[in-house]
Amino acid sequence: MNRIINILLIAGIIIFGILLLGQFPFRFDMTETKEYTLSNATTDILENLEEPVTIKAYFTEGLDPNFKRGRKAFQDKLLEYAAASNGNVVYEFINPNESTEREQEAAQAGIRPLQIQSRDRSDFKVQRAYMGALLEMGDRKEVIPFVQPGAAMEHSLSTNIKKLSVINKPAIGLVQGHGEPGLGELMQVYQELSVLYNVENVTLDQPIDSKYKTIAIVAPKDSFPPQHFVHLAQFLQGGGRMFIAINRVTGNLQELQGIPINTGLETWLANKGMIVEGNFVVDAKCGSISVRQQQGIFQFNTPVQFPYLPILNEFSDIPIAKGLEGIALQFASSLKSADLPGMTFTPFAFTSNQSGVQPLPVTFDIQKNWGPADFNRSKIPVAAILEGKFGGDMASKMVVVGDGDFPISGPQGQQRQISENNVALMVNSIDWLSDDTGLIELRTRTVNYRPIKELEEGTKNLYRYANFLIPILLLVLYAFIRFTRNRNKRMSRMQEDYS
Repeated sequence: MNRIINILLIAGIIIFGILLLGQFPFRFDMTETKEYTLSNATTDILENLEEPVTIKAYFTEGLDPNFKRGRKAFQDKLLEYAAASNGNVVYEFINPNESTEREQEAAQAGIRPLQIQSRDRSDFKVQRAYMGALLEMGDRKEVIPFVQPGAAMEHSLSTNIKKLSVINKPAIGLVQGHGEPGLGELMQVYQELSVLYNVENVTLDQPIDSKYKTIAIVAPKDSFPPQHFVHLAQFLQGGGRMFIAINRVTGNLQELQGIPINTGLETWLANKGMIVEGNFVVDAKCGSISVRQQQGIFQFNTPVQFPYLPILNEFSDIPIAKGLEGIALQFASSLKSADLPGMTFTPFAFTSNQSGVQPLPVTFDIQKNWGPADFNRSKIPVAAILEGKFGGDMASKMVVVGDGDFPISGPQGQQRQISENNVALMVNSIDWLSDDTGLIELRTRTVNYRPIKELEEGTKNLYRYANFLIPILLLVLYAFIRFTRNRNKRMSRMQEDYS
């Protein structure tokens, strides 16, 4: 009877503990990317919410395991947000497929269905699937049209919550007046930046307004008057930040000539500590140009690799560059430090292991056979950070890229689609310069799934043996403890003074 009572008491304690832990959820985060640990940036945003945020997650039920896992990960993330916000984040999951009214509700929220193919036991079937969310705060709304499994969910959620909660966005200035592209020619960059910032044109004819924490100078073509450099220097001395994408050279493919560009900005940068060299970077990993060829009476265009269009895949492990790959540059130049005291030069984007530089003058030879002698250098810096006190008491920083054309999509009506990574390089840079909350570190934070079938054979065997042996070892340990305890009891009972 005593044994039964003890068992019931232990069972009751376990059940009570489970119920208690359900009210105060916690977990040990052993994932590689700390997927279940909210960043400081997110917790700061959630703790400062002045109004509740309601999240309606529209997810189709009964999807295949990959999408189910995405739904579970999103639900876990929302649970963390609700706990960290002291109840200011409220969420619910809705299955739009259960009725026509629910589907209309999802459509009105801005969430469109996806066509997902899945294999049944007998054949393939196509299913209308919803995987999105609507965020509401008061009368303001933001939508996440598609929650991609394994994607940077925290960045998407935190960015949209911040967008809802911030009424007065910080301002970013885009410098004009020296032949720079306007907002219309940077449309993809503008759309990304406008989520968290008010992006405005600004000139240097007068001192830069202190409302701009960061200004961007992209691909100037004309000379800067001396007074403009005075205003730039004053802005840095006051702690302002700068993003500069500069062309030191360009190419004329009609005349097959490399041309220098001198605006005075390159000299000003060198005096601050950043040298943008007047050369062409060439790389074996490069883009191509279309060359017209004649064969008989026919003419046709053939793509030809052009090493003057390097493609970057080498980056330092810093927030600006995390997740970037395949950035296409046009006639880029190399960067180096001027080694000024008190200034810190940190390159973060590099050419490949097969690259080189060509000083001016340059004549392009489309039919040239490139060899190892042309690519005799490795990892040449083409983007870098410069930090320090630029002549004032306040520390500041700037990001410089040795190509001004990489973020430009072109004038209205002639716009070209540039890669997401090209856009991300400029957006990430301005985020890092302007936003002290740390949201940039979440942009590429993803879930790394590790299916056992994809592991190496040695790792698989380790997990197999561990799963098999650990329970046995625990049982043996328990049996040994019980045996030792019972033996000690018997020995104590055999003592003469035992009572």
